[in-house]
Amino acid sequence: MAEKIKNVFVSHHHKDDSSVDGLTGMLRGKNYRLRNSSIRVKPENEERIDKKKVSDRTIQRLLRMKMRWASQVIVVIGKETHQRSWVNWEIEAAHKLGKPIIGVYERGLRDQVEIPENLEKHATSIVGWTSDSVIQALEGKVRFQKPDGSPRPKNSGGSIQC
Repeated sequence: MAEKIKNVFVSHHHKDDSSVDGLTGMLRGKNYRLRNSSIRVKPENEERIDKKKVSDRTIQRLLRMKMRWASQVIVVIGKETHQRSWVNWEIEAAHKLGKPIIGVYERGLRDQVEIPENLEKHATSIVGWTSDSVIQALEGKVRFQKPDGSPRPKNSGGSIQC
C-alpha cells in the first residue's frame, strides 16, 4: 500500500513536543505520514519569546504562514492546553483560514481534561489517541470522542470527566 501524506500544522503546548513526535510515529506505523509545519521553540529562543524580544505580531505572521501551507490543523489536547493563549490563538487563526481543525487527546489522559474554548467552537473532530480515530478524522469523518474513544457531544461545555 502506498504511503499517504498529509500536510498539517500541529498546535500544541511546548511541553507536549514529545506527543507531537508520538503522533507522527503512531501514524507512520499505519503507512500515514504527517508533514508538520508547526513551530517548535528551542530552549534558547523560549527566553527571547518570554521576554517579548520577538513581537507577538511577528510570531502571528509566522504562524499564519505555516498554517496556510497545511491542509489541516491538529491540536494536541494535554492537561494544560486550555490555558495556553497561543494555542487558542492558533485555533482561531486556523478557523479564519478555513482549515479543518482536529483535536487529539494526548496519549494516556485519564483525568479531567478541559478543551480550549476555541477548539470547542471550531473543531471539526475531537478524537482519542488511536491511529484509526486520527486517520478517520484526517480523512474527513466527523467524530467527537472522549479520551478513551467513547462518544461525546460536539459541544460539551469545555470539560469532560474521564
